[in-house]
Amino acid sequence: MPSVFEALRWASSFLKEHGRDENAGELYLRHLLDMSRARLFAEQKTVLEDSLWEVFRSGMDAHVSGIPIQHLIGSEEFYGRSFTVNRHVLIPRPETEELVYYSLERMKRLFNGSHTIQAADIGTGSGAIAISLALEYDGDVNVRAVDVSVDALEVAKGNAERLEADVTFYHGDLLQPLMEEGVTLDVLLSNPPYIPLSDRETLSEVVVDHEPSLALFGGEDGYDLYRRFMEGLPRIMNERFLIGFEVGAGQGETVAEMLTQAFPRSSVEVVMDINGKDRMVFCEQA
Repeated sequence: MPSVFEALRWASSFLKEHGRDENAGELYLRHLLDMSRARLFAEQKTVLEDSLWEVFRSGMDAHVSGIPIQHLIGSEEFYGRSFTVNRHVLIPRPETEELVYYSLERMKRLFNGSHTIQAADIGTGSGAIAISLALEYDGDVNVRAVDVSVDALEVAKGNAERLEADVTFYHGDLLQPLMEEGVTLDVLLSNPPYIPLSDRETLSEVVVDHEPSLALFGGEDGYDLYRRFMEGLPRIMNERFLIGFEVGAGQGETVAEMLTQAFPRSSVEVVMDINGKDRMVFCEQA
């Protein structure tokens, strides 16, 4: 049977040959052995048991067939924490970590601990944004999270409970459940579906076949959810507010114009991600 080193070398070659991320083997083996990255590399000469080697090979076969490695592991790292994920929720991406980071920075500057912030994450999925906001904001904050999918909410609630995050969850469509309760907001964050339906054929089958279409596609041009947001945002945001949207590359200026029209007195900014793509749009009103 192979050693840890040999298993990783085989997986890297096998995954590269089939056009998959070569690092997936390391992630999966760490999961199977319940080891940190440092511990795994310290154990490179350790020989794998027959049963573990078979499970590892089967997992790599499954990943090559299209199953996301995060679904095989059952989790994904986001903002320093492990979030349970499955086929009912979008797998959190590093770009969304940037949305959380820049939102926290703006919240500190805009509100400066003046009062308990009323915040919401719309289309929460795994709960990554809402939970990170609740745990990372250095001040008093009430975080609400909304999703139209009951299955997604179950995942998000489980993550919040495990991570001990104080988040209130609502089942419903966009702003509707909050407006029905008369909630008004200081902060609204969202990573809504923004991929145009016309781009479906360009996506990897790993994404299309294993992540929820409801969380991916935003209509023919990708802007359907943003348009619907603009109908309700002026009625739910307080006088001083922060809105933060994640957007698809190339969508920043259009979403910024929508926000400017909805809030003529606000300051709107398109922010690039670490790869230099327009990925976030922030709207502030002091």
